[in-house]
Amino acid sequence: MNTEKTLVYDGSFNGLLTAVFYAFEQKLNHADIQRQGQLQSGLFNEIETIFTCNKKAERVRNGIKKKNKNALKNIYYAYLSEQKNIEAFIYIFVQKLMKPKQHKSTDYSDDCILKINQLAHKVGREKHRMEAFVRFQLTKDNVYFANIEPDYDVLPLISKHFKHRYADQQWIIYDVKRNYGLFYNLENLEIITLDLKSIYANSLSKSSVFKEAEFEYQNLWNNYFKSTSIQSRINLKLHIQHVPKRYWKYLSEKKEL
Repeated sequence: MNTEKTLVYDGSFNGLLTAVFYAFEQKLNHADIQRQGQLQSGLFNEIETIFTCNKKAERVRNGIKKKNKNALKNIYYAYLSEQKNIEAFIYIFVQKLMKPKQHKSTDYSDDCILKINQLAHKVGREKHRMEAFVRFQLTKDNVYFANIEPDYDVLPLISKHFKHRYADQQWIIYDVKRNYGLFYNLENLEIITLDLKSIYANSLSKSSVFKEAEFEYQNLWNNYFKSTSIQSRINLKLHIQHVPKRYWKYLSEKKEL
């Protein structure tokens, strides 16, 4: 009876790369790599926990870069997609990349390479949308706060943009879907978790968390947006294409009850 091996990692990207390193070291043709807490192993699978090793992860990272500079970015973006069994696809992708006869990472006739590139593109598009659609609200603690609910885990990708753009303000961007956020304290970025009793959408209903002036500003912006919109020229289908409805509840210009 053949026993397959399931490699369990801590969910971090370095943890995944460590598992890839181990799978190569053990010469595993097929590596069932799964996140801790999401284990779904087969009946006869041997389970092994892989402890993150930054040195081993760096070796895998450097090896991928030598083969193709863009491949590492695509792998990281695909990892952030959180798609089911993405780790298996990433391992196959790296296997193909590391073959003596270099396998082109842009060979879209290959199903695995196509999937990784498609996911990377979708995550990249979500990143740009989040950078455009995040709306902050000023709290009574003088911290600018914003909720997001991205389809993919893009918080790590947008941190640099907001740190640079709002370097002189304290802010929090919180992913309510994944229950963690980034807090910028004017010097460093910290990963935080909050016990949110409610999601702070940009509604007409006021919240005691935010300053009164914040609602006045949002009302001004909302009225300005409405007054500059020519109803007869609105192309709703095109508008939704550029600003999907799932973002509307966090946009000041889309205030609703």
